[in-house]
Amino acid sequence: MSLLSDPEVVRYIGNGKTRDRNGGKDFLNWIYNTYEFCEDMGLMVLVNKEDNTLIGHAGLVPQTIDGNKEIEIGYWISRKYWGKGYATESAKALLKYGNKQFDRQRFIALIQPNNFSSQKVARRIGMEIDKKIILGGKDVNVYATK
Repeated sequence: MSLLSDPEVVRYIGNGKTRDRNGGKDFLNWIYNTYEFCEDMGLMVLVNKEDNTLIGHAGLVPQTIDGNKEIEIGYWISRKYWGKGYATESAKALLKYGNKQFDRQRFIALIQPNNFSSQKVARRIGMEIDKKIILGGKDVNVYATK
């Protein structure tokens, strides 16, 4: 659960608060429920190929935005691995997989306005701001593929 207990990692995830063991279990249950909704979606574990250490999580997550069903490209990376390109690599791979698996071109990323690193990742994979919404009481930019 170390990723969920790191305040810098979770700052822009959900309510931005760290999770204790029970909160971590609730979050994992949410992830598992995503798999039941659609077996081709959900957050996956990212592992360093050299030493099998946890890098983070990334995946395709079903979302409903303004009544529309969307697929979010989501990622969160351990602070130790920030700035090494793992989020961009994951997002590119997820976009390619999603295009093929779901035969669609539109994917989104839900990014808070001050999360500049994730904004860069979104732009690198061809996304731009589509609209601004309030989600869970927070301002969120909806980035979308063109």
